[in-house]
Amino acid sequence: MLPRIIFCVAVVLATLTVVLLALISPAARRNHSSKIPSMALSLYIQQPQIVSSDTQSSVAQISGAGAFVFHHTLTEGPEITSRSVGKAQGFIVPIEQFAHSAFNIIYLTFETPDYSGSLSVQANDVAHKENEELTVVGGTGSFAFARGHAIFSNTQRQTYHVNLRLKFPNRSHSIPG
Repeated sequence: MLPRIIFCVAVVLATLTVVLLALISPAARRNHSSKIPSMALSLYIQQPQIVSSDTQSSVAQISGAGAFVFHHTLTEGPEITSRSVGKAQGFIVPIEQFAHSAFNIIYLTFETPDYSGSLSVQANDVAHKENEELTVVGGTGSFAFARGHAIFSNTQRQTYHVNLRLKFPNRSHSIPG
């Protein structure tokens, strides 16, 4: 009988020790979200410049279906002469039946000395408001595993201002920017 009591007391003490260590451990009090590297970028999507009526636009609307296919330039500033940093491409079907389609993605591709890669921005539930907050669902290259938000704002210069707020949960090193 005494060995059984000693065994039960030992189990209770061991369990109590584990619980207390978990509660008072410095690791339990750390804010893990502050360790996730983040990045903020501000870019502009330029509308294509159509020179003559013979030139095809880089925005195509598929008649009947109402789909938009586009291929625009990403720049550092709002002017068309600003330094190009990449491309914005996409295929958007703004019809209610396709609102949650996997096709409704905007791809932002970067080609700069600092960044090389792409971001995928989910374009579901676009309400055609002055400011649209969309979700960044992934990336490649410099933006691998990126998650976050992309706020698209229509400017008066026929461009879109894009504010990106990104987090990189699967990276342990810091990211410039």
